[in-house]
Amino acid sequence: MESHTAVQGLAGHPVTLPCIYSTHLGGIVPMCWGLGECRHSYCIRSLIWTNGYTVTHQRNSRYQLKGNISEGNVSLTIENTVVGDGGPYCCVVEIPGAFHFVDYMLEVKPELVPR
Repeated sequence: MESHTAVQGLAGHPVTLPCIYSTHLGGIVPMCWGLGECRHSYCIRSLIWTNGYTVTHQRNSRYQLKGNISEGNVSLTIENTVVGDGGPYCCVVEIPGAFHFVDYMLEVKPELVPR
């Protein structure tokens, strides 16, 4: 069964894919964002990794975590989106004994230019 959350963005503008986990249950844990569906990739095509406290890998500066990472807010913001950014994304939180996966399907619409 395919289960992902659809998110829409507008080309040229930032879009945020939410991903939040509770630090009260398993503490502060590593996580990553990757391209592709979670069950097929586990961040193989990684965009960003954290050690739970800070970003340790970032594909490029367009991919940012703007929330408070050490409080469990690991939502991904993509700056200056382009139509080609559309597709599946995966948030993986490495909670001991129970990984937390969130699948997103991003659609980026072209910006309408007034005539």
